[in-house]
Amino acid sequence: MDHATIDPTQFIHIRMVLSMVVSLSIARLLSGLAKFVQHPGRLRIYGVHLLWALYMLVTLIHFWWWEFALSRVGPWHFEQFVFVVGYSAVLYLLCAILFPDDIAEYGGYRDYFLSRRRWFFGILAASLLLDVADSWLKGPAYLQGLGAEYGVKTAASVVLCGIAALVANQRFQWALVLVALAVQQWWILRLYNVLG
Repeated sequence: MDHATIDPTQFIHIRMVLSMVVSLSIARLLSGLAKFVQHPGRLRIYGVHLLWALYMLVTLIHFWWWEFALSRVGPWHFEQFVFVVGYSAVLYLLCAILFPDDIAEYGGYRDYFLSRRRWFFGILAASLLLDVADSWLKGPAYLQGLGAEYGVKTAASVVLCGIAALVANQRFQWALVLVALAVQQWWILRLYNVLG
């Protein structure tokens, strides 16, 4: 086989692996949210936590759509495959942090989330940097086509994640998740005002 040609079946194989990880991530979020319905009095809900779960759900859907641009990458090398699978695994890890198997030692999701905020925001910042590398993987023209807004959005988000990891202030946590959701929606609408 000529390794310099693009084999379209490679992308199908990569897409299947990505779909498994994304599916597990979404299932983790939905299972976590279902616990609030299954046991309404047992778990104390925290709005900031729920909004980050919504953020991650939209992120996963966007990631799945965003990765279609990988169909133009080729030929694929094992290192690229490991990178893309690793990136999707980091997104799964964020979902697992949001909804762990058990929070019995905490007074509710507020206590749990605030105690794990360094992990959550540290990994979220890493995922944003992985997104830059993922965009670069799609080609310099693709990365450049995202515009200066992409770099500003990413840099500001990484800095805010660093602050959020250190600051437990409720007003800051609420403001950050609301800004993150607004920026996420703006970015998606900017990129995909027409699906097609």
